[in-house]
Amino acid sequence: MALLENQVAVVTGGSSGIGRNICETFASEGAAIVNADIREEPREGGAPTHELLEEEYDVDATFVECDVSEKADLEAAAAAAEELGGLDVWVNNAGIFRGEEFTEVTEDEFDQLMDINVKGAYFGAQVAIERMVESGGGSLINLSSVAGLEGSGDFVTYCSSKGAVRLMTYSLADKYGPEGVRVNAIHPGVIDTEMVSDDVPIIGGESEEAFRQQVPLRRFGKPQDIGSAALFLASDMSSYVNGESLAVDGGQTNT
Repeated sequence: MALLENQVAVVTGGSSGIGRNICETFASEGAAIVNADIREEPREGGAPTHELLEEEYDVDATFVECDVSEKADLEAAAAAAEELGGLDVWVNNAGIFRGEEFTEVTEDEFDQLMDINVKGAYFGAQVAIERMVESGGGSLINLSSVAGLEGSGDFVTYCSSKGAVRLMTYSLADKYGPEGVRVNAIHPGVIDTEMVSDDVPIIGGESEEAFRQQVPLRRFGKPQDIGSAALFLASDMSSYVNGESLAVDGGQTNT
């Protein structure tokens, strides 16, 4: 039997990059998917995620337009999961990333990043856990970052947001483990997506080689590296894993 046979998963930010691969990886193991994203078209091109999943993996999949900073949109994503059979897995993946000069950050810039990266994950977790407790359990996966493990002077707001997600993960694991809900975090390193090639040009930028040299494996990650980690945490392979931070960074934060 496939690892996620008869399971239903919500992935926020599933249209592009890491989120799109998580959707594909889950679908390849039998899960029905709700892609909850503010945009339907993938940044890297190709068919919308839900159409790709239905065609390539023969699973039920749907798109819900979702601004994660709006709780009503998160509720709509959860309702879509209920229509597919009930929520089993929720992945808080949606997020934004940017560099900054700390003393020049405006309140609006701060609020936007925190609304998406922290508020979105917080209320996504709230919506998901409410349903998982009612149904007897589930797996909640939060996408943090190596920036949630180590500080970086060029990314103070981003590090603050991802550190918040990490500690929220531990707190929720403690609170809801007795209810059968496992809560874990993935901390990606530099993963080859538009987020680090366009939004912040690490890959393809002047600092690319310097960043690569920080990684003991001497390569950047691929979205599949995160998709595989998420599959582990979503499935029964990790049935005794709760309140854990899984760094998927080629050893960057472990040396």
